[in-house]
Amino acid sequence: MSHRPVIAIAGLACETSTFSPSRTLASAFHPRRGDEIIDKYAFLHRNTSLGKAADWRGALISHALPGGIVTRDAFEKLAGEIITRLTDICSSSTVRGLWFDIHGAMCVEGLDDIEAELLRRIRKVIGPDALVSASMDLHGNVSRELAHQTDLITCYRMAPHEDAMDTKRRACANLVDLLSQEATPERPVKAWIPLPILLPGEQTSTRVEPAKHIYAAVPIVEAVDGVIDAAIWVGYAWADEPRNHAVVMATGWDQAAVAKGAEKLAHLFWDAHADFKFVGPAGSYTECLDTALASSARPFFISDSGDNPTAGGAGDMTWGLTKLLARPEFKDPSGPMVIYASVPGPAAVQKAVEAGVGTIITVTAGAEADDRYAGPITLTGRVHAVKKGDKDAIIEVVLQVGSVYAILTQLRKPYHYERDFTDLNLNPRSADIVIVKIGYLEPELYDMAADWMLGLTPGGVDQDLERLGHHRIQRPMWPFDKNWPTPPNLEARIIPPSNEPLNGA
Repeated sequence: MSHRPVIAIAGLACETSTFSPSRTLASAFHPRRGDEIIDKYAFLHRNTSLGKAADWRGALISHALPGGIVTRDAFEKLAGEIITRLTDICSSSTVRGLWFDIHGAMCVEGLDDIEAELLRRIRKVIGPDALVSASMDLHGNVSRELAHQTDLITCYRMAPHEDAMDTKRRACANLVDLLSQEATPERPVKAWIPLPILLPGEQTSTRVEPAKHIYAAVPIVEAVDGVIDAAIWVGYAWADEPRNHAVVMATGWDQAAVAKGAEKLAHLFWDAHADFKFVGPAGSYTECLDTALASSARPFFISDSGDNPTAGGAGDMTWGLTKLLARPEFKDPSGPMVIYASVPGPAAVQKAVEAGVGTIITVTAGAEADDRYAGPITLTGRVHAVKKGDKDAIIEVVLQVGSVYAILTQLRKPYHYERDFTDLNLNPRSADIVIVKIGYLEPELYDMAADWMLGLTPGGVDQDLERLGHHRIQRPMWPFDKNWPTPPNLEARIIPPSNEPLNGA
């Protein structure tokens, strides 16, 4: 088995909003090490074609729930362990490749372009000859430096990200193919095109146009002779760094084909830059509630998008729940049934656990991290359900206040699946209104919803980008700048191989 190339695996991932006051600590990352990484990815199991093709060595991967900026201490602790583990791997084997398993929108206190910074440190251990294949979220950011340090790079082609595992597998398969060529493989050509566009994911879902036809062109470019992979990054809108903007890349063996393919995708994107709209009907929170109450569609879903914990919101804002409970329509238990997910409140949850199901209690929760728009909320209601053992929330309780079933959690949690509700003795299909801290609806919620609206609510991932206060992004940038006397330069920049210097700006 010694002929198989040794490929290491490492990466850190946390989509982080610089507009959220919360901070992401090391404890949020839940690292996997060694064979735990192989166990996580079924396509690398020993009985698979990829598992047999290489000797995969897990160093450390850590994927945290999106949130506020990662503390410097957390990053240094995790990055330091990656370096230590890679050093151990390299001491006993020649590492010929690295799968860089990242998201691409992590921000760390005091550092910019953190994925490139982490890869710089990794390169000092694995050396310039090792080939690096990165897999990313399409909401990540690809700086010129990150494009340079990688040899292969790809990202999701669907939003919602139903192709996440396909993308990761593709990154690994491309790396194995490259390493199988010869002892010292030629490095692919990389074409990189930055686009002055910065849009939220809720306007760039591949379910709808124009992203639908733009992303449909990616596999067509990839299928051209001489092209290995093509990718489009929308970028991450809720962080304020110079690297935050859309990017197109293509990699392959034929420079003309790679450049032409990247330019085709860049022009498709730019030509449609003014056509992006929200993925569904959108309005103020009041407009969403009024529409839901007037509608006969049941269940009617509303996205409380400004505090979405899977986009980088603190997840503990009480603004949405406070406004909901102030409505007279929901004061009586016989009113329209509403499920609200969710607000963290460790003390409130503990009190509900001690009181037990069926008990009337008064508790206070929320706004420990983000109290900019509303303070902690005090609720009096009946304990409807208690659940222990959730991997994110730890403990969840449901408190019925009038006709509202409010989910409170020990730690913040996203609610993306029907079982997230049914495990709490809630049937979202029978509810009148379901309000979730989310942006575009994830597939199971989308399929359940008879109708829905995107609530344009405040928070760390406010959909109104222009009121957030970006000041470090490159300008001009759409939609911050509306007048373009000349179109941007969409010519492909050929990025030098990772083992050659990156010169110029």
